[in-house]
Amino acid sequence: MQSVKIGVLGLGTVGSGTVNVLSRNLQEITGRAGRDIEITHAAVRDLTKETACSTEGISLTDDAMAVVNNPDIQVIVELIGGTGVALDLVTKAIENGKHVVTANKALIALHGNELFAKAQEMGVTIAFEAAVAGGIPIIKAMREGLAANSIEWLAGIINGTGNFILTEMRDKERDFADVLAEAQALGYAEADPTFDVEGIDAAHKLTIMASIAFGIPLQFDKAYTEGISKIAQEDVKYAAELGYRIKHLGIAKKTEQGVELRVHPTMIPHRRLIANVDGVMNAVLVQGDAVGPTLYYGAGAGSEATASAVIADIVDIVRAVTTDPENRVPHLAFQPDALSDTPILPVSEVVTSYYLRVSTEDKPGVLADITRILGEQGISIEAILQKQPEEQGGIVPVIMLTQEVVEKNMDAAIAQIEALETVKDSVMRIRMESLG
Repeated sequence: MQSVKIGVLGLGTVGSGTVNVLSRNLQEITGRAGRDIEITHAAVRDLTKETACSTEGISLTDDAMAVVNNPDIQVIVELIGGTGVALDLVTKAIENGKHVVTANKALIALHGNELFAKAQEMGVTIAFEAAVAGGIPIIKAMREGLAANSIEWLAGIINGTGNFILTEMRDKERDFADVLAEAQALGYAEADPTFDVEGIDAAHKLTIMASIAFGIPLQFDKAYTEGISKIAQEDVKYAAELGYRIKHLGIAKKTEQGVELRVHPTMIPHRRLIANVDGVMNAVLVQGDAVGPTLYYGAGAGSEATASAVIADIVDIVRAVTTDPENRVPHLAFQPDALSDTPILPVSEVVTSYYLRVSTEDKPGVLADITRILGEQGISIEAILQKQPEEQGGIVPVIMLTQEVVEKNMDAAIAQIEALETVKDSVMRIRMESLG
């Protein structure tokens, strides 16, 4: 049987890893796929630049569209990134009747709906396991392994940079800015770290997972994102004293009112397995009605870890290449005509509990004022931790854990607390999840 010919767009970190892993494990991969897989063409930005893989037997070009238009290539592997040129190339590949494998989470989160519709029309597949959590096969797990379940919620540490920063802040008592600088020096964070530390990267991935979990269209524009740049060393310390750890989580939850889709710093009990995922590692916790909680852990980035997911997608496509398009695994787990219009809830309607840190003057009656305001908004206090001021009459931090409340009530309470003359700074608020 003739080999399946692959064209790779981009031989950077993931592209080179894909060539290396495929070459090293070719016998096993061929045995699993049932047909030979051959990378015949690759597009690179600079033909004079050395790659981290052998390109023997691969025809190199700096014209990516020429690879996409090559009639001999059956599968295009897009590893360029971004939503500009990559969108044009993937769209053209689909129009040419080629299957597509991509590690591009932004492309899928922002343009997946139209790309999947076009792929369905052309009878081809877009595979994107590598777009979420690197080498962790979370897409396949939810789309196929948990197909019997009604998924109730999922929560994930899905950005290694943010997790590395929070881990260092906790373990070595370092400040955010200090650890961020180290993350940039180590190559974990870009020169502009906004996508990582402000939750945009995680929101791309969460959008994809939520669509697969709940059978809804991709809706990145409705995802709530909040970064970790305001997390202070004292918050990390107080969380530990109260038996919690702070993680930058992506959370998707199905409720009677709609779907929660949010990325933000979250305090979780320190005994939860996911609370102990440290450094640059990723983990996703999925709650199904039949199976209960399942945890998926591993490398969320890196050359060969991500290449593992890319090649797994290639194998799936090769296995299905002779299958009737109507009988292939749907892109978003549900058949296109079965996707629901369940609304995405605004963050103001989310119900959760909270950690609050209030910096107040050391005066009688201050705590009574704060608890009165919380009570008026129907907010019950679970625990209070009050520190001694460094000097008599100075500023004292008051830390409170609340029971569950709708966020708009907490917003109103915080506005009133910050208006008190005795409160000297913005109230620090961190949402809490038990993940039980």
